[in-house]
Amino acid sequence: QVQLVESGGGLVQAGGSLRLSCAVSGSIFSIHVMGWYRQAPGKQRELVAAIITGTGTTNYASSVKGRFTISRDNTKNTMYLQMNSLKPEDTAVYYCNVKFVDIVYWGQGTQVTVSS
Repeated sequence: QVQLVESGGGLVQAGGSLRLSCAVSGSIFSIHVMGWYRQAPGKQRELVAAIITGTGTTNYASSVKGRFTISRDNTKNTMYLQMNSLKPEDTAVYYCNVKFVDIVYWGQGTQVTVSS
């Protein structure tokens, strides 16, 4: 069993920054991909950023490329999403996600609200 706990969300003005954290516990040895998703009201959940654990390869949604950075600290079993130059359209609930070969785990989500 794997548990994911997000933190770091909040209210920020446009142009500001936030850093989200996702603490991962449990049997994490075979995680293949770690990522961040978001879901805005009335919209589908979408991928924001992901990192392949074996290679360190990262992937970003075009809407956040150049503004957001995904990273991980293996010593702390924690994944981060640094969000800079935030825009009102970044407002959403952000979820962290880990994928094994045959199962996916989600965190409970953290609200990010960007005011104009």
